[in-house]
Amino acid sequence: SSASNLLRQGGTLIIELPHPRETFTMVECTRNGWKVPLEDEVGEEYGELKIVWGDDSDAFDPIRQVRDFTVIMELTVKEDAKNDDDESFDDLESIKEIVPMRLFTFQEIDAMARIGGFHVEGLYGALSDDVDVHDEDGAFRLVCVLRKISSPMKF
Repeated sequence: SSASNLLRQGGTLIIELPHPRETFTMVECTRNGWKVPLEDEVGEEYGELKIVWGDDSDAFDPIRQVRDFTVIMELTVKEDAKNDDDESFDDLESIKEIVPMRLFTFQEIDAMARIGGFHVEGLYGALSDDVDVHDEDGAFRLVCVLRKISSPMKF
């Protein structure tokens, strides 16, 4: 109901989740990685932050529907960008954490949406409206587009 309280009638809420195929096939999770360039105040690149989400050894509890995702962040700073007196980068080269994440089915999303005053307007397999959620090859996410149609239910 919190999201519903923030939106006007007809407002849109978009939720991006792992594809349920990963949950129910019990296969290795999708490993995602990306790099973010680091720039100073004048736009000069001085390094990058590499982020990796997911690992082949990530545990999954099917009863609770919780996967313990491995998240790794690696900071690379160009040598010429480091200041000999500056120790701010010394302890920040790499961080690895295990992040528990609850995985939801479409039926759960639909039920919570209805309780919250939403209608499922569309389902997609990626952050693109041309990837069908049922596409075996292209769908790797569950993207739910919800439209606010009423106030949340009171209990």
